[in-house]
Amino acid sequence: MEHDISLITTLAAGFGVALILGFIAERIKLPALVGYLVAGIIIGPATPGFVADIHTASQLAEVGVMLLMFGVGLHFSLDDLLAVKRIALPGAVVQMSLATLLGMGIAWGWGWSLGAGLIFGLSLSCASTVVLLKALEARGILDSMNGRIAVGWLVVEDLATVLILVLLPPLAGVLGGDAGSGDGAPLWQTIGQTLLQVSAFIALMLIVGRRVLPWLLWQVARTGSRELFTLAVIAVAIGIAYGASALFHVSFALGAFFAGMVMRESEFSHRAAEESLPLRDAFSVLFFVSVGMLFVPNILVEQPLQVLAVVAIIVIGKSLAAMALVLLFRYPLNTALTVAASLAQIGEFSFILAALGISLKLMPAEGMSLILAGALISIALNPLVFAVVKPLGRSALARRLEGRDDPYAELPMSTERKFLEGQVVLIGFGRVGKRIAARLDERGIPYVIVEQNREQVESLRQQGYAAVSGNAAEPGVLIQAHIAHAAMLVVAVPDTLNIRQMADTARSLNPAIEIVLRTHSEEESRLLRTENLGTVFFGEEELARGMSQHVLQRFAPAAGRD
Repeated sequence: MEHDISLITTLAAGFGVALILGFIAERIKLPALVGYLVAGIIIGPATPGFVADIHTASQLAEVGVMLLMFGVGLHFSLDDLLAVKRIALPGAVVQMSLATLLGMGIAWGWGWSLGAGLIFGLSLSCASTVVLLKALEARGILDSMNGRIAVGWLVVEDLATVLILVLLPPLAGVLGGDAGSGDGAPLWQTIGQTLLQVSAFIALMLIVGRRVLPWLLWQVARTGSRELFTLAVIAVAIGIAYGASALFHVSFALGAFFAGMVMRESEFSHRAAEESLPLRDAFSVLFFVSVGMLFVPNILVEQPLQVLAVVAIIVIGKSLAAMALVLLFRYPLNTALTVAASLAQIGEFSFILAALGISLKLMPAEGMSLILAGALISIALNPLVFAVVKPLGRSALARRLEGRDDPYAELPMSTERKFLEGQVVLIGFGRVGKRIAARLDERGIPYVIVEQNREQVESLRQQGYAAVSGNAAEPGVLIQAHIAHAAMLVVAVPDTLNIRQMADTARSLNPAIEIVLRTHSEEESRLLRTENLGTVFFGEEELARGMSQHVLQRFAPAAGRD
C-alpha cells in the first residue's frame, strides 16, 4: 500500500466492506451497525489479509464522533426530557450506577484496578441512542409514551456520559492512570479549573452562540445555495468542536453536542439536520469501522466466560434493573418492558468511554475487546429481546399490574357530575390535544383528559382538570374516564396501532357515542373512513382546506364584482 494514498485506501476499504456487511446485516434483520463493526474487524490488524491504516481510521473516527454528537445535540429536546423527567432522571442515574457496580464487581474478580473497573462498568451502563432510535422507529413506537420515556432515559444517560468524559482526564491520576499534563496542582483545583472551563464554554454557546449561529445560517440561506448551507452546518459542527478543545480544553464530543443543541434553537434546525445527515451517516460508519478495527476476535475463544459475563450484565442485569425501577414508579408493565428492551445493548458512548480509558492508561486493551464483544452480541440480540417482551406486555400479569392502586388511574370521588355524563373524553394532551382543550374551555364544554404520562396527569389535576392516567387502548382506562356516559370521544394522538381498539372499546361501552379521530397518514385516513369508525381528520388535508378557504375568501369580493 502506498503511504501517500493511505487515506483513500482506508476510505475505500472502510466504506466498501461496511456497505456489503451492513447490507447483509439488514437482510438478516440485524442493525446495520453490526455489519459496520464486523467490517472493521475484517480490515483490522487482528485478522489476516488487508489491513487499513489504523492511525488514519482513528482520525476519521474523531470526525465521526463530532458529527454523531452534533446530531444528538440537534435532536436533543429539553421539553421532551422535562415531560418524563420524574422517571427518566432518577431511573437513568440509578440504573447506570447499578450497571457500573456490576461491571466493577466482575472487573475486581478479574484482578483489575479500581480505575479500570470504573471505566469498564461505566462503558457497560450506557446504551446506544442510534440503536434505540432505529429499534423504536422499526416498531412504530417512537412517538408513543413508552418511546418518549425510553428516549428521555437515554438522553439522561448521554448527558451523564458527557459529564463523565469531561471529568475523567483530571481524575485519571487519582484512579491510577496517566495524569496527563498535570502540573502538581491539587485535585480539587484541577477539577475546579476543568469545570470552570466547561462552564465558560457552555455560557459562551448559550449566550453568544444562540444569537450568532441563527444569524450566520440566515445569511448563508439568503444566498440560495444549498451547498453553502451544508458547508456552513458542517463547518459550525467541526469548527466549534475544535475550538472548544483548543480554547477551553473541552472534548470534541462535548463541543459538537453543544453546537447541535444551540443550532436546534434556530428556525433552520430541521434543515440543518437534513443537510448534514448524509455526511453524519457516512462518518459515523467510519467511526464504527474504526472501533471494529480495535477488536481482537481471539477473545471469544480465549475468554468465553468473561464475554458471557459482560453480555449478561448488558442484556439481563441492566434490563432487570430498569424494569424494576419503572415498575417502582407505578408505570405499566408494558412501559417497563419497553424501557428494559431498549437498554439491553451498548454502543457508541461505550466505545468513546473505553477509548478514553485506554488512552489515559486506566483500562487494559482487552477491556475494549470485551466491550466490543458485548456490543456486537447485545446489538444482535436486541431485536430478539423486543420480540420476547412484546407478548409479555399483553399478558394476564400485565393486566393485573395495570389494576394496581394508582391515585391517577381513576377520577377522584370529588369530581363534579358534569365530567361524568355528557362530557367529551379527550385522548392525549400534546400539541393538538391542548388546542382542542382550549377551544372546549372557551365554550364551557366539560371534558376528561386521558394521558399516558403520569407526571402530566398529576400536573393537570393540580390545575383543576379532570384527568386519568393510562393507555386509552385498555378498556379499563376508558371506563375510568366514564366513556359509557360520554357524548364524544376525541382521539388527539396519532396512535396508528391502537386507534381502532380505542374506537371499538368506546362503541362497545357506549354505542351512541360520537367519535373523532386524528391520523397522520392518507392511507390510514382512507381505511378509517371506509370502516366508518367516526369522523377522521387528516393533518395535511385540513391544512390544505384551511389555506384554500383563506385564498377563496380573499378573492370572493373580486369574483362578486365580475
